[in-house]
Amino acid sequence: MIKSQKKWQVSRPNINVVEMLEKELSIPRVCAKVLASRGFERVEDAKAFLHVTADQLHNPFLFPGMEALVARVHQAIDAEERIMVYGDYDADGITSTTIMVKTLESLGADVIYKIPNRFIDGYGPSERLFQEAFDEGVKLIITVDNGISGLKPIEFAKGLGMDVIVTDHHEPGENLPMADIIIHPNLRDSTYPFPHLAGVGVAFKVAHALLEEIPKEFFYLVAIGTIADLVSLTGENRYLVQQGLKQMQQTDSVAIEALANISGIELRSIDEETVGFMFGPRINAVGRLGEAAPGVDLFLTENPNHALALANMLNEKNKERQSIVKQITDEAMEQLEQFSPTEGPSVIVVGKVGWNPGVLGIVASKLVEKYYRPAIVLGFDEEKNIAKGSARSIEGFHMYKELAKNQDIVPHFGGHPMAAGMTLPLENVDELRARLNDQAKTSLTEEQLIPIVSIDVPLEMDEISTESIESLKKLAPFGMDFAKPVYCIENVEVSSIRKIGSAQNHLKMELKQDAVLLDAIGFGKGQLADEIAPTTKLSFIGDLQINEWNGRKKAQLMIQDVKTDEWQLFDIRGIRQVNRWKPLIPVEDTVYIAFNEQTIKHFSSTIDSKLYLVNELLEQPIQAQFAVLLDLPEDEQTLVKLMQYLSFKRIYAHFYTNESSYFEGLPTREQFKWYFSLLTKRKSFALKQHVHELSKHTGWSQNTFNFMSKVFFELNFVRIDNGMLVLNENLAKKDLSEAPSYKNREKQMELEQKLLYAPYIELKQWFEERRAVQTVPEEEQIWI
Repeated sequence: MIKSQKKWQVSRPNINVVEMLEKELSIPRVCAKVLASRGFERVEDAKAFLHVTADQLHNPFLFPGMEALVARVHQAIDAEERIMVYGDYDADGITSTTIMVKTLESLGADVIYKIPNRFIDGYGPSERLFQEAFDEGVKLIITVDNGISGLKPIEFAKGLGMDVIVTDHHEPGENLPMADIIIHPNLRDSTYPFPHLAGVGVAFKVAHALLEEIPKEFFYLVAIGTIADLVSLTGENRYLVQQGLKQMQQTDSVAIEALANISGIELRSIDEETVGFMFGPRINAVGRLGEAAPGVDLFLTENPNHALALANMLNEKNKERQSIVKQITDEAMEQLEQFSPTEGPSVIVVGKVGWNPGVLGIVASKLVEKYYRPAIVLGFDEEKNIAKGSARSIEGFHMYKELAKNQDIVPHFGGHPMAAGMTLPLENVDELRARLNDQAKTSLTEEQLIPIVSIDVPLEMDEISTESIESLKKLAPFGMDFAKPVYCIENVEVSSIRKIGSAQNHLKMELKQDAVLLDAIGFGKGQLADEIAPTTKLSFIGDLQINEWNGRKKAQLMIQDVKTDEWQLFDIRGIRQVNRWKPLIPVEDTVYIAFNEQTIKHFSSTIDSKLYLVNELLEQPIQAQFAVLLDLPEDEQTLVKLMQYLSFKRIYAHFYTNESSYFEGLPTREQFKWYFSLLTKRKSFALKQHVHELSKHTGWSQNTFNFMSKVFFELNFVRIDNGMLVLNENLAKKDLSEAPSYKNREKQMELEQKLLYAPYIELKQWFEERRAVQTVPEEEQIWI
């Protein structure tokens, strides 16, 4: 048995719907299965999804307040008032700022921009920067990707006499800021039909309204901010991201060319994963470690050399960020070592002096990934007496709402259901941890604390090809609310397996289903090579990719998880050196079973724990899942009894024997006849004295003569008198098989043939037949 790391939630689409979509849309079955599992049951709906058009774009004037915004901006331009665009320091905020600045500049506005420093100003509107803007002659502030929670700073700006327009998409609180205009897709009274825009999406809609036409030149910026901010990739966002990715693949933007250059990718290969895993982290890195302005400058510049220099700076910052993240993650996990993943707090709250606030969201994500608990990671500033950090959550725990219940001790926070940022007094950290864990008792069930992986569809291996994998691009872009598919291949065999990598920590396999073969790669899963026994049927989940090498393309599965409910038999017979097979045995939950006292003595120096004689083991219940059978039983029924009374998930068959009866064999009747004839002639014979000479003369082993002598003794043909074998008189006719030694030798030879020398397949079948018969009632069984 191999236990999966997560709970698999497999979608099994209606086969009739699959066949209809496959036929009507002329798409491979893999695509049809994914669409059907995502709820597309009508051809018209599937077509609309596959061929999304500009009809998805909504009129920006459906936003309440948009007409007033356009009027106020044009008033400022006409009056030559200075406008400040106030952004945020992440990729969404940087791209939002870029769009708003470019739009205002194209309209002839006097525009500057400012982005808060997360270490000085924190998240959102800053009184310091608003004062600075006022001193620089700003009359109108337009926030992008922030502002909805900046009540006091905006009130401060209004007090200075500046007008404030808030454009944001973050979760609004109970009270809204005293801004002159608020453009937000998800306010209570909003009439805008799509509530899932990113901050950059809202900025794009404002640009659309101001420019009186769709600003197509900004598609690539919207795509970057939308993907990086992990908002829903459906509806309007799906169209914007699709168009943005196409634009980047054929771009004349020096910023995109520079980012592609330092990321080592070709423009034509840019997709949502490129943005999410290569561009996004680099753009975010500057704001995480210091000033985010270089990110905006990268997108504003038209100078290729300047763009490349800025991109290289972002790249170096990203490397620095990665190093800091690793250090803090290691320290955070040290704080949690006292808890096991299943016994720790329901909500993780950790913190330390000196932790960089700019990367704590990433660390929180890593803790969620490892422990599957909502996690808050805080940096402590003892001089200012504050704790500042980020949170990441899991399904079922609405982080923003749960934090909102604690506004009395967390005065500054903002975010989404799955992520948040906050600042609170240092002395309130322990209280926050206690409260959130109390809240989790009612909002999180035990089931919700088990990580779940949603699998779109189980596939047959004959459905997988390079062509079908290529066709999956029609379903892109993948992201929030339309995640990249996870595929499942069930009950397949492994035809070959080996560890790869310098540390042998990766896995390369070839899977087999009927006559179809499929390559599979498992990064960081090298240990599985020791856990998969031959002929075991396994189920895999993962991603399908195309591996291209020397011009040849092959489909391959990138393994995410693997499981089997089958018990497994591992063959370690004939490996006499214990140090060669013992490292393959799990340290936990394993018992070593011997059938003979001599075996206990033989292995006691190399196996120092959980070494049991079979009778002792059956008398006392011991918790274990795995068993190593060290030697052979004296008879088959002893092992059968063990198999019927005990249930193991893995059995390691060693079957050590000092002397093999099977290879020693039984002497032939001609050998018995010759030896008996010798004894008849001699009447008495000093076997111990002459056995060596006799063995040399006949070519038979000394053990053979000792065995035949024992058989004759048991049949009462001879007796032992003063160390001599003496032939008895008046012998009764008896068959050799009547001697116990002869019978035992026959049984032992048969047992060795079945267990020690049988091919693996036959040995597995022997165990299968005996495991299938349970003679003990379930309630009386001892589970080892």
